[in-house]
Amino acid sequence: APPGHAQDGGQDTSFRWQCVEQPIGKLLFRRFLEGAPQFAAAGALWAEIEAFEQCEDAEREESAKRLRSRFFTPGGSEHCGFLSAGATAAP
Repeated sequence: APPGHAQDGGQDTSFRWQCVEQPIGKLLFRRFLEGAPQFAAAGALWAEIEAFEQCEDAEREESAKRLRSRFFTPGGSEHCGFLSAGATAAP
């Protein structure tokens, strides 16, 4: 199996499978993030990225600007300082 991708009795136990692909796992993990003050910004970022992925092409540039200022800019309302510079760099 690839690194970070474990199998348990044929059942995928990776983070992606449990917390992204499985609806109940995703819901529970999102509630965990939202319920912990130190992780609330990460939960909000996840929700906003999913909304960004669904928005119309014409809205993407403005939506991306809002995401950068809110989550990626030091001093932003919900700055996610745990993200690497590469992850937060403008395209």
